Amino acid sequence: MRRLVLGDVHGAYKALIQVFEKSEFNYNSDMLICLGDVADGWPDVVECFDELLKIKNLIYIIGNHDFWLYEWLKFGASPMIWTEQGGKATIASYINRTKKDGLETQKKHLKLLEYAPSYYITEDNILFVHGGLDWHKPIEDNEPYDLMWDRKAYQTAWMWEFYRRTHPTDEQNYFRDYKEVYVGHTTTNYSFGKQEATDKPLNLMNLWNLDQGVGYKGKLSLMDIDTKEYWQSDYSLDLYPNNRGR
Repeated sequence: MRRLVLGDVHGAYKALIQVFEKSEFNYNSDMLICLGDVADGWPDVVECFDELLKIKNLIYIIGNHDFWLYEWLKFGASPMIWTEQGGKATIASYINRTKKDGLETQKKHLKLLEYAPSYYITEDNILFVHGGLDWHKPIEDNEPYDLMWDRKAYQTAWMWEFYRRTHPTDEQNYFRDYKEVYVGHTTTNYSFGKQEATDKPLNLMNLWNLDQGVGYKGKLSLMDIDTKEYWQSDYSLDLYPNNRGR
């Protein structure tokens, strides 16, 4: 059984199908660990969740945008911070589907999000989390909100990486409690400070970032965590030329 990890999708169903086709993804025998944030951005949020629910071995980790969607599905909450960051497109996607099949789709997707964990650890000690973590304390002591929103782990991995390049030594900094850490949430295709931009899956010490910005104008990434082979979609702006996204 292949073990695959998927970056943030943000409603880009066309990108999702592309990486599944390129990887020859098997819905029955492959395991897919989804790093969250399937919601918000491009117009096909409902179709993305429908596709993921076809997968027999799916591990779905909740992201911050997914949590906003959960609160809307559960309580009808629609804060401006959400609607202005892709939530409008998500609401429209569900309204369009509700006209066809009532509330059944919303109920199925709500159930997925309601039981989605905020992190997942494999038997061989690989950690998957949407945003990041405070590695100074056990993962179970981290608040779910922080696991969805944290960027410090990714930024610290960059700091360690630059230190490694300038101060080579056998004693390297890394997230010592885990064999590897996989995150999404923070797009890699924007540079700030010393952080370099890339539209490829990014490895920093023992951390991998799989968010290559498909929610804006970038690509969606799918990676085999054992071989490190990966597959990417076209740029989302090319897939949705008549839609501005979020």
